[in-house]
Amino acid sequence: MAREGDIVSAVRHSATFLGGTRHDHDLLIEMARDARVVLLGEPTHGSHEVYRERARISQRLVDELGFRAIVWEADWPDADRVGKYVRDGMGADSPEQALDGFARFPTWMWRNTAVVEFVRWLRARNSQAPANKRAAIYGMDLYSLYASIRAVIDYLDRNDPAAAERARARYACFDHHGDPQSYGYAARLGIGNCEESVVKMLAELQKRSATDGEDAFSAAQNARLARNAEAYYRSMFGSRIASWNLRDRHMAETLESLLAFLGPDSRVVVWAHNSHLGDARATEMGDEGELNVGQLVRERFGNAALLVGFTTYDGTVTAAHEWDGPAERMQIVPSMAGSVESIFHDVGLPRFFLPLRDPGEALGALREPRLERAIGVIYRPGTERASHYFSVRVADQFDAIVHLDRTRAVEPLDRVERWTPLEPPESFPTGM
Repeated sequence: MAREGDIVSAVRHSATFLGGTRHDHDLLIEMARDARVVLLGEPTHGSHEVYRERARISQRLVDELGFRAIVWEADWPDADRVGKYVRDGMGADSPEQALDGFARFPTWMWRNTAVVEFVRWLRARNSQAPANKRAAIYGMDLYSLYASIRAVIDYLDRNDPAAAERARARYACFDHHGDPQSYGYAARLGIGNCEESVVKMLAELQKRSATDGEDAFSAAQNARLARNAEAYYRSMFGSRIASWNLRDRHMAETLESLLAFLGPDSRVVVWAHNSHLGDARATEMGDEGELNVGQLVRERFGNAALLVGFTTYDGTVTAAHEWDGPAERMQIVPSMAGSVESIFHDVGLPRFFLPLRDPGEALGALREPRLERAIGVIYRPGTERASHYFSVRVADQFDAIVHLDRTRAVEPLDRVERWTPLEPPESFPTGM
């Protein structure tokens, strides 16, 4: 294995300092020039600078390269409200109101001040653009089983009352369960399986979406989500790997469906966690049988997919101690010695961009296995190694890295008692 000092020197030589200027991401934009899909990761679900930097990159992808879709790790119906607002100014009077659909845990993931600023920018930008040049926001996750069922029925009530009655009858089998987890548990026991119903409803909606425009396409996406979520919640009480793979296959299917709907010249940028967007084949996840969006997109699009990971060394993060717990502002433990983040910290640059395609001999050492940290909506600093690290070959996992050495907790729109701003807002770089 290469010496860490040699790797640090090689990274320092290859990295581009991000100084907060409009030229910061020139190299990334060049790498994206022929890309159909640009995946922008995150090391946590609650770091302000990561959201801000993804917003700056996305602005340039929209303005300079004609990207027309920003796809979030969020459910389709929740993101649909934001998408209509930014594209046409419909359904809300402000960015904050447009984000009201994100009402379930973890609300801070999208209802935060950094996202508000990006939504405000995109609405202002679209208001000056012709309809065919506007960019919208979409969701690709699959947790919104009941919300998506309601969206399908609402669409059919407006457009085909007879089909709406068929949808009510088919989806009625979910009425006996109070929530998706309860349905999944019962279905695993052979009680009230709804698989046939969701498959039939999707087939019907897909025929309609081929000719009936964007509202029909959105309804078909909600029907697809209902079908895949039904399978996901059944799998939750079986194999962890099977449920993960179902979720990421759904997200990849959503991207392909969206690209097909938007047309052959369409291009999308994706915001999601590194664990979804870095190629699973270069991680211990893949060794255990898991796949992810990054792998599936690379397999589908080859070099027309650009995978960009984000890393951070320390600072603060917005997260919860337990699922469905309150948002808290937590200290991030400095990354473990020898980890990817620790090596990048030792480079000595507070923020930098590192291309990894064809890394050459010096950076080729980043193809050796090293630990990488992943903080989701839950952070357990007391069990850092077991809870938040996994082995990766980072130069195979991503095409490029944005390293932000110290990050601060993203600021939720919905303040709770246990989230406290312990430092003043950072003023560098100014603007987005």
